[in-house]
Amino acid sequence: MNIPDNYKVIFVQGGASLVFAGVPMNLMKKGKAAYIITGQWAKKAYQEAQKYGEAIEVASSADKTFSYIPDCSDLDIPEDADYVYICENNTIYGTKFKTLPNTKGHILVSDVSSCFLSEPVDVTKYGVIYGGVQKNVGPAGLVISIIREDLITDDVPSYTPTMLKWKTQADKDSLYNTPNCYAIYICGKVFKWLLANGGLEAAKQRNEEKAAILYNFLDQSKLFKGTVEPNSRSLMNVPFVTGDADLDAKFVAESKAAGLENLKGHRTVGGMRASIYNAMPKAGVETLVSFMEDFEKKNLK
Repeated sequence: MNIPDNYKVIFVQGGASLVFAGVPMNLMKKGKAAYIITGQWAKKAYQEAQKYGEAIEVASSADKTFSYIPDCSDLDIPEDADYVYICENNTIYGTKFKTLPNTKGHILVSDVSSCFLSEPVDVTKYGVIYGGVQKNVGPAGLVISIIREDLITDDVPSYTPTMLKWKTQADKDSLYNTPNCYAIYICGKVFKWLLANGGLEAAKQRNEEKAAILYNFLDQSKLFKGTVEPNSRSLMNVPFVTGDADLDAKFVAESKAAGLENLKGHRTVGGMRASIYNAMPKAGVETLVSFMEDFEKKNLK
């Protein structure tokens, strides 16, 4: 990731959901923060932050079931906001920030759980990047946080748990308590694999090729359609529907019987969702599209 020297990388337990509290506990110095709500996880982070200060919704795509990323070029961000928060890739809804928000000089905090190490990233544009590793990097239960050093201080509320204080973890090299050794070991294997296979530029190319196979089919299909506006599409998560709930259910059942797992969409969206993270080979996407073509021929009225 070409992480600059003035950032610390820490490995901690608890999953990204625990960091929803850790962010305001470490950064809400003035008691106010701006949140951009683009899906369930951004909403949960926003709700968690409300326990520790004033969390303000400055943009949202809830009006269209989070099927797009709102224009964040000129947001009404309070001058005294401590940070601006985004969930960069929205797993459930299949959207991705292609352009980072204009934070107007405020710290940008980004949850990258479902797009971690899928493409190159300019770390200098963020104050904090963090993510659960379970999508692209390693086993569940571990979070990697990349934090600018000036944001790692002792100046946190007295009620902040020792384990959620970033300085605790940074000062002890993530060894304040017994770390999640196995998960970190597996992450190390993945880091080495990525480096040996072209780094993040090559990962992005592979992911773009895989996503294009599926999106190109959806764009010409007479039965299936994608649910995300084209300029907000994720490379990692691709939701789609037939427009008929019974037919969707039939597709999920038949695809599972054919060995295609976990294609049922989230209950808030319905339909189907293909998650095509780094570890999903191109052949897997081609097999899915082949199955979809066959299903369409048999079921198109």
